[in-house]
Amino acid sequence: MTALTLSTAGAATLRADALVVGVAKGPKGAIVASGAEAVDKAFDGKLAGVLDALGASGAEGEVTKLPAPAGLKVPVVLAVGLGSVPEKDESFDEEVLRRAAGAAARALHGSKKAGFALPLEDASAVTAVAEGALLGAYAFTAYQGGEKKAGNGKDSGPKQPLAEVALLGGKPRDKEHKAAVERAAVVATEVNVARDLVNTPPNDLTPEAFAAVASAAAKENGVKVQVLDEKALVKGGYGGIMGVGKGSENPPRLVKLTYTHPKAEKTLAFVGKGITYDSGGISLKPAGHNETMKCDMAGAAAVFASVVAAAKLGLKVNVTGWLALAENMPSGSATKPGDVLRMYSGKTVEVLNTDAEGRLVLGDALTKASEDNPDAIVDVATLTGAMVLALGDRTFGIMANDDAFRTSIHEIAEEVGESSWPMPLPAELRKTMDSPTADIANMGVRMGGGLIAGLFLQEFVGEGITWAHLDIAGPAFHEGAPHGYTPKGGTGSAVRTLVRLAERTATGDLG
Repeated sequence: MTALTLSTAGAATLRADALVVGVAKGPKGAIVASGAEAVDKAFDGKLAGVLDALGASGAEGEVTKLPAPAGLKVPVVLAVGLGSVPEKDESFDEEVLRRAAGAAARALHGSKKAGFALPLEDASAVTAVAEGALLGAYAFTAYQGGEKKAGNGKDSGPKQPLAEVALLGGKPRDKEHKAAVERAAVVATEVNVARDLVNTPPNDLTPEAFAAVASAAAKENGVKVQVLDEKALVKGGYGGIMGVGKGSENPPRLVKLTYTHPKAEKTLAFVGKGITYDSGGISLKPAGHNETMKCDMAGAAAVFASVVAAAKLGLKVNVTGWLALAENMPSGSATKPGDVLRMYSGKTVEVLNTDAEGRLVLGDALTKASEDNPDAIVDVATLTGAMVLALGDRTFGIMANDDAFRTSIHEIAEEVGESSWPMPLPAELRKTMDSPTADIANMGVRMGGGLIAGLFLQEFVGEGITWAHLDIAGPAFHEGAPHGYTPKGGTGSAVRTLVRLAERTATGDLG
C-alpha cells in the first residue's frame, strides 16, 4: 500500500521525485490552481503560460509533465487538469479532486515519492485527494515479473505503484485533517483489497480460498467469523447455494462476518454475491462472455472489505457481512434447467436458466441475514447484464422496498463518487416469474431483466425489514483504459458507498 503523509514541507523545499499541481480550464487558457503558488513562483509566475505552450488546457484528467526549474528540489512537475474553474466562492468538487489525484498517481508509477500540491481548502478536500492518490496508485502485479532478464539478473516485471504520497498544504496537527487522512487510508486500503480479490484468477480464488482470506482478515481486525462448509449447507437446507455450487469440484461456502460496537444502536446486514467463477452452468455462456467471469464475486468482495473497514474505523454501528460463495460449473452433478430447488426459506424455485445463479445464492443469504432482524439489509451483486444495458458500465442500479432508503443510498453513493441510479420494482413484472411447478421461477420476461432479478430477491427478505439491492454488474470490472483513480480490472465498486452508509447509520444521519 502506498504510504500517505500530511507534510509540513513547502513545495519549494520538498525532496521528492515529482510535484503534482492542479491546473484549471479558464476562459483564456490554463490557470494554476491554489496550492501551487510556490511552484508557480519558481517558474517566475509563468507556469500557466508554459502549460499553454505545451498544449495543456486544464481539462479534467489531463496530465502534463515538465522539467522543474532551479528553484525546486524535485526534477519533475506534473500538472493535472481539474476542469473548469469553479464559480465565485465555490471550491473544486471533491470527485474532481479525487479523480485528478488518481490520474496523477497513475502517471507516477515507478516513482518513490511525490508531493501533491492540490487545492486543500478543508478536511473534505484532504479526504478526496488522499483517497484519489491511494486508489490511483493501485496496481495488481501478483502474477507478473517472475522471469529474469537475460544477462543482468534483474526482474523484468512491471513498474511498481508510487511508493509515497506527501500531501502539501494540509495541517498535520489539525484533528480534522489528521482524521481525514486516516479515514482515507482505511477506505482506500479496503477498496484495494476488494480489487485484489476480483483480479485474482479463479483457479486460486475458490470459495474455500475466499473464505480463508476473509477469515484471516476478520480475526486480525476483531471481527467474528463463521464459515458454513458444504456439509453444513446441506444439513441447514441451503438449497440455493448448494444448487449453484454442486456442479463444481470446489464446493460452496457461506461466510458470516460480524462486527459489533458496544455503543451501537443500529445493525446493518450486507449480503454479497460471491460466484468465484461463473461459466453459466448447464446454460453455458457463449464464447466471449467467459473471460472476465472471475469478477462475479465482486459483490462479496465489497461486503467483506466494508465490514473490515467498519471495524478498522471503530464505527458505532453493528455490521454483519454475508458472503455467499460458490463456483458455477457444468458437470454431471450440476443443476439442470427444469430442476426445482428448495431454498433455505422453504420456498421452492424452478431453475429455468442456470446462468441466473446469483439470485439463488443471494436468496439463501438474504433469508439467513433476515433472521437476525437487522435495521436494514443491503445486498451487492454483479447480477444482470440487463443493468449494464440500462445504465452503462460505470453506474450501478439501486432497487429497494423503501423509497426513502433507496434515495439515501443514491445520495450517499453520489457523495462518495460512485455513480448510481435509483431503479423501480414494478409489481406487474412479478407474475412473469410464476411457475406451474414451484413457488417461483428464477427467470421472468426478458425485458426489464435487472428489475426481475430485484423482484426475485425481494421474495427472500424478511417481513418488515428495510432492504436495498445494488446491481454493480457494470462498474465492478473495468475492461477499458484506466481513468482517474479507476484501474483496468477490478474496481472495488460499492465499498465506499457501504462504508459511508455505515458511518451515517452510526451517527444517526441517514435522512
